[in-house]
Amino acid sequence: MAYISQLKYEDAPDKTKKVIDEWVKEHGPLTNMKETLIHSIPAFHALMEWFPLEAEIESFLGERAVNFFCYAISTTNDCLLCSVFFKKILDDAGIDFEHFDFTEEEKILIDYGRAIVKDANSIDPELFERMKEKWSEEQIVSITAFATIMIATNLINKALKIDLDEELIPYTKRK
Repeated sequence: MAYISQLKYEDAPDKTKKVIDEWVKEHGPLTNMKETLIHSIPAFHALMEWFPLEAEIESFLGERAVNFFCYAISTTNDCLLCSVFFKKILDDAGIDFEHFDFTEEEKILIDYGRAIVKDANSIDPELFERMKEKWSEEQIVSITAFATIMIATNLINKALKIDLDEELIPYTKRK
């Protein structure tokens, strides 16, 4: 059970309704996490910077690689909500993460995502060398910043025990 309620539109203050209206117009309905975050507009805006960074790294990594990266981070971080969210994306694309034949870039991203979660102070320098062979320093900074927002999202969901969105529940029962 969630520690913090989901702020429903009809109960929100006018300034919050304005933020919700802008979000829905641009991106569609709020998820359970967003309905929780919207209690604090600055918190909402901070974590929604995930989307511009996602677009930035997708421009050179591709959507599939970014989804693998997010799934690796979320499962390593043991975030049920985010893990199931990305499992749904992968399942819907017909991808079995545990048995997929990843590209070299995807393998590097998965290794990096897991390493950041496990111990960001002890990432193998060889992994950075592999990354530098594929991406510029600017791109590595964007990838890393994106990972940190993904981790922050994981932590918000875990700390506040945000409930799974209804459409994600069937994906918890799939292998």
